[in-house]
Amino acid sequence: MLIRAAQRGDVDAFNMLVMKYQDMLYRIAWRILHDEFAADDATQNAMIQAFKNIRSFRGGSFKSWLARVTVNASYDELRRWRRQPAISLEQVNSEGDEIESPLWMRDPAAGPQEATESAEMSNAIQRCLQGLIPDYRTVVVLVDIEGMSYEEAAQAARIPVGTVKSRLARARMQLRKALRSFEGLLPVAYQVDMSAFAHA
Repeated sequence: MLIRAAQRGDVDAFNMLVMKYQDMLYRIAWRILHDEFAADDATQNAMIQAFKNIRSFRGGSFKSWLARVTVNASYDELRRWRRQPAISLEQVNSEGDEIESPLWMRDPAAGPQEATESAEMSNAIQRCLQGLIPDYRTVVVLVDIEGMSYEEAAQAARIPVGTVKSRLARARMQLRKALRSFEGLLPVAYQVDMSAFAHA
């Protein structure tokens, strides 16, 4: 079994395990931090910490366990930010040019207009996510964006399921209010269809 091999220190077995989840780990870190380089650092640190501490994994959902390590690494990055000058919310590449955000809502088959509208919606949601406190942002990322169950999100965030539900309800309410300010920029469908954040 890969997990047992990794717990014995087999690096190849560990790499095979995390390859399945590395994109998810980066998305979690990026959504919490909204900075390409900080998300890279958090993801890398999460993988290092996961390898060092894999012996502490006692079963259950390995995905949730890895997500928890990534959430912790992302929070470590947030704490570093508080000790440093503010980082711009605009994502830029190494040349300083603004680059597109990962568009979790984009339809790969969409045409140019649909892609632009999806980009506008994704950017609006990301800006609104950044307005949430980290605890609220984390549950939205885990449940609404990564599709985890309440139980998986509770394991990842190390909080009770009831806390996940209450934080999610408050976060969704704040997101709906915040997204109203973007209605003039967004396609009509997005102005009325907020189903991703509307269910309890």
